[in-house]
Amino acid sequence: MKKILVGIFSLVFIIAIIGCSKDADPEFRVRNELSNKANVQIQTSGGNTININDVGAGQTTAYQTTFEGSITATAVIQNESVSPAITFSATKDTRYTLVIQTGSAPSLRVDRE
Repeated sequence: MKKILVGIFSLVFIIAIIGCSKDADPEFRVRNELSNKANVQIQTSGGNTININDVGAGQTTAYQTTFEGSITATAVIQNESVSPAITFSATKDTRYTLVIQTGSAPSLRVDRE
């Protein structure tokens, strides 16, 4: 009887460890440091597209989940002729902030958290 209880507790312990070790998908958000609204399109290597529209001046959006792999982000900025883009590799268990930066020409930066 004692061996059965030890076996059951061991099995429960192993299942608990496996359940806790699951890797989380990458997450990203957008922060707009410009004074104009921006629309951001995120394209993943798996072919999915995520649109985040009307990101206001100084606003930071909530996190969105995506798949691991190559990510291309393009920002279309109100009253600007330049649409900056950036490509980066997203890995599991990582959060990213796509920052629309000010400057002579708007640009995108990726902050890894």
